[in-house]
Amino acid sequence: MNKKIQTDAVDHLFEAILCLKSKEECYDFFEDLCTVNELLSLSQRYEVASMLKDRKTYLEIADKTGASTATISRVNRSLNYGNDGYGLVFGRLDNPAK
Repeated sequence: MNKKIQTDAVDHLFEAILCLKSKEECYDFFEDLCTVNELLSLSQRYEVASMLKDRKTYLEIADKTGASTATISRVNRSLNYGNDGYGLVFGRLDNPAK
């Protein structure tokens, strides 16, 4: 695995996230880990990705999420040229049996 972000510290963080078992545990952990603004930014990017997947326009996305066109463009670039992490999650949410 040749990931730009792969370090022991990131591995430890992902192992911690993978051990969470409920939405409530996620809230507790991420509220301790992130600032409110960091968490809101992450959730905004995820919403932008979801809306792009559903073929919403930049204007619709900006109006609904408050995201800047620069953020929407960055997320769109990740959807089209990234590691397909969004696609993996969307696929599993759409079909939980996978």
